[in-house]
Amino acid sequence: MATLPLFPLGTVLMPGSRLPLQIFEPRYVQLLRDLLDDQDERSPVFGVVAIREGFEVGEDGVRALHPVGCGALLTQAAALEGARFLVVSEGTDRFRVDGIDESAGTPYVTARITWLTEPDGDAASVVALAAQLRTELAAFAAAVGADVELPDDDRALAYAVPDTVSLDVVDRQALLESADTESRLRLGMRLVRREREFAAALGAVAAPPTPPFSLN
Repeated sequence: MATLPLFPLGTVLMPGSRLPLQIFEPRYVQLLRDLLDDQDERSPVFGVVAIREGFEVGEDGVRALHPVGCGALLTQAAALEGARFLVVSEGTDRFRVDGIDESAGTPYVTARITWLTEPDGDAASVVALAAQLRTELAAFAAAVGADVELPDDDRALAYAVPDTVSLDVVDRQALLESADTESRLRLGMRLVRREREFAAALGAVAAPPTPPFSLN
């Protein structure tokens, strides 16, 4: 078990995805400063976890959060006017939130977490499903006129579905929480096909999502 500073958001970060954030709220400015101050001793990683409802974590603490989040490695940070910062991070590994670390003494939420492994499932099924999913995603991207570059790695592909298909928090969280790559690929296939059916029924296709950009 480890501890990790949390940045609760109204979105889900996937491993391998970029996350640009504009930070100005004092507690998250302090989080950023703590990460930068400690980077000689450990990597500047914080946890992004989706809020179940609303926009903030209040007295309900961990109950207001989804149980699985994603580590975010800080890769860029730039100071702006008015004590604001523009930062870019990249999704790393998944973790499970075990509880709030009340002894941390930080103005932001610090959680007790367990890093999760990345099992693949049945190897043959993963290869077959990944091939099918690449075909489905390429067709969807062509329909919306998007130019996407799909990852060669099958595990990364399973996480890349929301980069092409517009999905809500519930669907994104379900992908993140999938037990292994095989089940994540299967779920990705269902979601892409569902969105294609919606598009065909409506005669239109939703635009691909833009990267989340938070002002918290």
